[in-house]
Amino acid sequence: MSTGPGADSAPGPDTRSTPTGGDTPPDPGKPGRSIRTSRMFSSLQIRNYRLFFIGQVVSNIGTWMQRIAQDWLVLTLTASSAAVGITTALQFLPMLLFGLYGGVLVDRLRKRPTLLVTQSAMALISLVLAALTLTGRVEVWHVYLAAFVTGLATVVDNPARQSFVAELVGPGQLQNAVSLNSANFQSARLVGPAVAGLLITGVGTGWAFLLNGLSFIAPLAGLMMMRARELHAVTPAPRGKGQLREGLRYVAGRPELVWPIVLVGFIGTFAFNFPVYLSAFADDVFHGGAGVYSLFNTLMAVGSLAGALLAARRGTARLRLLILAALAFGGLEIVAAGAPTLWLFALLMIPIGLFAMTVNVTTNTSIQMSTDPAVRGRVMALYMMVFLGGAPVGAPIVGWITDTYGARIGFAMGGAVAVLAAAVIGLILARVGNLRLTVGWDHGHPRVRFVPRERQRELTAVA
Repeated sequence: MSTGPGADSAPGPDTRSTPTGGDTPPDPGKPGRSIRTSRMFSSLQIRNYRLFFIGQVVSNIGTWMQRIAQDWLVLTLTASSAAVGITTALQFLPMLLFGLYGGVLVDRLRKRPTLLVTQSAMALISLVLAALTLTGRVEVWHVYLAAFVTGLATVVDNPARQSFVAELVGPGQLQNAVSLNSANFQSARLVGPAVAGLLITGVGTGWAFLLNGLSFIAPLAGLMMMRARELHAVTPAPRGKGQLREGLRYVAGRPELVWPIVLVGFIGTFAFNFPVYLSAFADDVFHGGAGVYSLFNTLMAVGSLAGALLAARRGTARLRLLILAALAFGGLEIVAAGAPTLWLFALLMIPIGLFAMTVNVTTNTSIQMSTDPAVRGRVMALYMMVFLGGAPVGAPIVGWITDTYGARIGFAMGGAVAVLAAAVIGLILARVGNLRLTVGWDHGHPRVRFVPRERQRELTAVA
């Protein structure tokens, strides 16, 4: 999708006619303050979304507690980064195998009852793992099994939650709501790892699993308290043959969907394996413990939260921003891989988190805003399958590289993959949008940008 004549970026969804898109005029009631800023939290004015948001805050804190506890438990039981990678792989393997079928199922079902079932299933899994750990009977295969079964639930839960946001707020607030969801998740990331670190060092990992299981009470209560008449409900697709192929054909015919999905596939497979990288840096490079690992995750959450809030304020999701953020993210991973001290490495987690979240939110929003609601479940399932499902392929590979060649080599490799993928796909999107790269000077400073080919020929003729 082209951004139109005179655009200086790769193709992106055109949101200029929506309340959240384009240039934002000043708010006349508050001089110097833009409507964009005042609408940073505008989705929270909607009651149903507010209930959803509050429930997710509580549940996400529990989720982050469990992630940290799970990774550290596996590392404690096995002393192997590859085993941590296997756990990550098993959790996301179902998304790789069954993600597309989950999207077909989501398009056929009502989203709220579906989420009640999936959230209840994940709560039960956490409570069982808590019981095994607290009684001292847990073995590494128990954690592997719990990760895999949780992954089965997320096959339906992830696309259902992504699609349900549009039903909660409608198209006019979709960009803001998606960004606030990410801010919600990252806010919980500030609390969850810190609490997990205290629990692990104080009373053990089992309590983190228990509290995560109980945290699901909040989203379940929020879902049951919602007013069905206020939802922007989409009519479920009737059961029929060829619905999976229909979704794939829909995506294949739209470059603005295909190439962002390909990009996050590479990044999710090789560069987003933070459980493997950060646990190895905490344990092997800087010889810290669970507290250092939690510190890395917390500082990354600070940057991620900033990235999500900036996305909510920005109000647009241009693919040029996606490419630039992916380049910066990969480059920073390469720099962090060579950090000589713990504190320098830890501080680099903040900008890494910021650009990682910018990649995540920009991709998610641009795909949702460019997709017909009738096939949104299938498209989001494909996106989540590629983004999260790449972990079963990438996590064991980067875990093996990290164990064999060291954490620094593994982290640098992940960053290099992100940089290369962003550069190649950026050039592809520029070609699709009939754009060309130009390098020039602007008031004595170098400027690199994309311009339409017709404009490039005019600039060349004038020169």
